[in-house]
Amino acid sequence: MHPGQIPSSPFDAGAAKTALRDQLVTARNRRSLTEVGLASAGLAGHLLRLPEVRRAASVAAYVAVGREPGTGLLLDALLDAGKRVILPLTVGRLSAGGLDLDWATYTGPDSLAPARFGLLEPTTPPLGLEAVATPDVVLVPGLAVSSTGHRLGKGAGCYDKALGRVPVGTFTCVLLYPEEVGIDVPVEPHDRPVLAAATPDGVTRLGAG
Repeated sequence: MHPGQIPSSPFDAGAAKTALRDQLVTARNRRSLTEVGLASAGLAGHLLRLPEVRRAASVAAYVAVGREPGTGLLLDALLDAGKRVILPLTVGRLSAGGLDLDWATYTGPDSLAPARFGLLEPTTPPLGLEAVATPDVVLVPGLAVSSTGHRLGKGAGCYDKALGRVPVGTFTCVLLYPEEVGIDVPVEPHDRPVLAAATPDGVTRLGAG
């Protein structure tokens, strides 16, 4: 079965996601650090001009790592605009109930420290799993998204748990490269769609919205 097709069973969906994930990670790893830096600037520009972000008093975001589209410029620009920013803290274990996301306030680059899985996370006090329900905008990572808003993540499931706590109507957006938008992502029952995708080329409203 082609990895972009929607499978008929959860087992097939998981296998198809793994195959598609491998393709997308391989493509990302070919990107240069220059490309990643340019993507960071493009994303920040488009998101900061977006009405939902301009109106927001608070934003949930994340620190990009590796060849993900960069978020450093965006995070600091959000702070400069007077917005409250919260970032995820990975909690739990893959072998015991799975991973989940707590949240903590971002106060600038000095508030970050190395954490598990090669991530950078805030050193400020944890706010609790439900803190993601409070921001006006929720920005999440991913590897691809379909035209209906179904997002492909890295496979841990923690962002689907977090999105399940976000109130209906909150602006949710995945940050990607342009060619990762509009892919037929296999769907499983626990998957939570997003309303938009932001890339260095602009913002695309998705079918869930």
